[in-house]
Amino acid sequence: MMSVDSLALPSREEKDRAGRNAEGAMVVELRPAQALKLWHDVTLDLVKDSQPDLSARQLGILLTVYLEPPPHTVRGLAEKLRVTKPVVTRALDSLAKLRLTTRRRDEADRRNVIVQRTVDGALYVEHLGDLLVERALGLPR
Repeated sequence: MMSVDSLALPSREEKDRAGRNAEGAMVVELRPAQALKLWHDVTLDLVKDSQPDLSARQLGILLTVYLEPPPHTVRGLAEKLRVTKPVVTRALDSLAKLRLTTRRRDEADRRNVIVQRTVDGALYVEHLGDLLVERALGLPR
């Protein structure tokens, strides 16, 4: 498992020694207290920095759009989150105002609304990932 003793970024050798799952993704084991501390610290970092504050629903939608393969539709997001389409639409309205996502009608089926990624959204998600890695490396054992 990966050492999380310091805030320093892991060396190449540490990355190579890190545990990996069957798909080759790095595995880091956290106790519940560590996971909550990580969530707490990253949430505070997001509140303190210049990045927009997102609700849990908005963040869930944003991460789904950026971490899962497209296409993403309002209908599909509503099903995944088990909420109504108007709930997803309101969250997407907020994300669009922040330029984190955009929407367009599906030309093949005009009933569908396609949710698209933006450069600002990709930068936001990258920043979030960097914060998570930095804070995870600083967790006490």
